[in-house]
Amino acid sequence: MGMMEGSPTAIAPLLLRNLLTSMFIYADKSLLNLAEKYKLLEAIRYTLITSFLFLLRVLPSFFPSLNPNLENPFKPTKKTDNYVPACGGCDSGIGRALSQLLAIVNDIPVSSRKYEVVRSLAERLIDENNREGLEALREVNRTALSSAFARTLSQLESTAVDQGQGLAGEAGWGTGPVEFRLNRVVRAVRSIAKAGRSRVGSGRDEMGRSESSAEKLAAELLWLAQKLAACGGAEEALLRWAAASDLARLALWAEPRLQGFLVKISAFFFKQAKDIGVDETEESQEQQRHTKVKMLISWLPLLCRASNGTDVPVLSIRERAELESVLEETIELLEQEEQEQVLSLWLHHFTHCPSSDWPNLHASYARWCNASRRLLVLQ
Repeated sequence: MGMMEGSPTAIAPLLLRNLLTSMFIYADKSLLNLAEKYKLLEAIRYTLITSFLFLLRVLPSFFPSLNPNLENPFKPTKKTDNYVPACGGCDSGIGRALSQLLAIVNDIPVSSRKYEVVRSLAERLIDENNREGLEALREVNRTALSSAFARTLSQLESTAVDQGQGLAGEAGWGTGPVEFRLNRVVRAVRSIAKAGRSRVGSGRDEMGRSESSAEKLAAELLWLAQKLAACGGAEEALLRWAAASDLARLALWAEPRLQGFLVKISAFFFKQAKDIGVDETEESQEQQRHTKVKMLISWLPLLCRASNGTDVPVLSIRERAELESVLEETIELLEQEEQEQVLSLWLHHFTHCPSSDWPNLHASYARWCNASRRLLVLQ
């Protein structure tokens, strides 16, 4: 079986060749000056050059990936444009069509008049596949949507890192109480600055586009997660969201609108996670419990610190109460040590955020204290 293009096995020989070439050029420059003065060094230099060229010639024999055109290495490789994206397990035309639509939704700016057209077409295709009631078509949906979710999450993480680095340069903060207050001040200043963006330079425009792009990607993530859940494929996306700890950390100082989308996605996945693994094997339940712990540790701080929204609350009173209940039930099923880790994290962020009294997990904390006290007495 040949080496896959772009795999570490295929890239390593290329790196080796480039490294040897760079080292040789550097050494040859140093040797050239001396070779002009000494005949012996000139002969040594000639020998080294000949040996190196021979080495480059034989390397492709040991590493075929260095010379993909083995039949005729001098024949130029023909490039063709392929607008159909690769789609994991999508071997059908309908699967490739859905993958292409979802990729285009990712790429088109939300301000484009084509955006709603393409997204509506993708949504119609997903819904029609679900309505057919065939597992094969539901699997097409799950495969395409899961791939799109992973791609969109990766893009959002990259965008959030870019924004986070810029903010860290301005304020130099972490996540402590002093840094969090700096966060609020800088965000307020930047919000005011946005009102006069038309009068500032292109750097500000670029930052505005970055923020808009992050909000767009987050909104699409929520949409993809909801579509995945509708066809029974939310579990893989949930695992990815639980593991997105870097994004969760950066979200603590994100713009309020972006925070709002991230809170909605987290709330959606917390509700999905509550019932996952209930009727499965003991080993599977153990894995699901670890996933729930990762979800809580990654995203509970955002729930404590996130803005309530600029125009309207991110979650309604009913949604907030429902999510509090889900969080309590989820924590209740964890091991004592895991409960302590999660509740200590909640208490830290809850008490250091003066602008929010949610989520209120006092009852869970009290139950854990009582259980911990009983364990100590029994010992």
